Amino acid sequence: MTDVWSYKDKRVVIAGCFSGMGEACARELVRLGAEVHGVDIKKSPVDLATFTQLDLRDIPAIEQAVASIGGAVDAVFNCAGLPQTFPATDVVGVNFVAIRYWTEQWIPRIRDGGAIVTVASNSAMNYQARLALLKEFIAIDTPDGALAWIADHLADVGDGYGFSKEALLVWTQMRSVDLIQRGIRINATLPSPTATPMMKDFESLTGKRILDLFALPSGRQSTAEEQAWPLIFLNSAAAGFISGACLPVDCAFTGGVNTGLIDVGKLVAAARANGDHPSK
Repeated sequence: MTDVWSYKDKRVVIAGCFSGMGEACARELVRLGAEVHGVDIKKSPVDLATFTQLDLRDIPAIEQAVASIGGAVDAVFNCAGLPQTFPATDVVGVNFVAIRYWTEQWIPRIRDGGAIVTVASNSAMNYQARLALLKEFIAIDTPDGALAWIADHLADVGDGYGFSKEALLVWTQMRSVDLIQRGIRINATLPSPTATPMMKDFESLTGKRILDLFALPSGRQSTAEEQAWPLIFLNSAAAGFISGACLPVDCAFTGGVNTGLIDVGKLVAAARANGDHPSK
């Protein structure tokens, strides 16, 4: 009988393996017996099968990285991303445009029964409020065209982070419908605030007290490992009938919001009225 939990002899690629969720994911996959190939702007501390340095803002380099790794794969893990301390065009350009392009380059190489998973954010949970706009953006299937659209819609894009993660959720669900016809699954996770090196960037902009509201009701940030394990599950054979899912990994935050027990708008307004700001 096949061990549906096993990654032994599976070949996988990870975008964003230097730190945080991607590093935790890569480390656990190596432990589980996978052949792990990673890309990032900085060298991963994990003992990978191969590492390729890649700046996802360089679209032509994405094709080169995929060709360099080469071969067929069983799973794609998309853990790379930029915080909103970067310009909005770079944030959306990396978090969505480049991740989508990287993934599409791998799709012809994914074996039957393979899977894709992408890290989004629970800050994107209200994506349906601007679904039409997101679908308009996603319909632009060339990187240059998508980047031009961003430049023309900066008021809609804002700081870029929430918009990019919302686009990932919509794209994941839309792409799932046709990919499953080829035996390929695609899912996404919506993490709550997580104790990774990137968190200091979020706190510098949003403020720790306000950011902590998105960690309710657990009262703490998750660990990188707690976010990595669901990613690994979704790309395993154990999740073989799960595709198009956007899985909250936020320890009851989404449940509280969806049932009205947590009113984020009111909590944020109250925090700001009390003088909470990014420096606190």
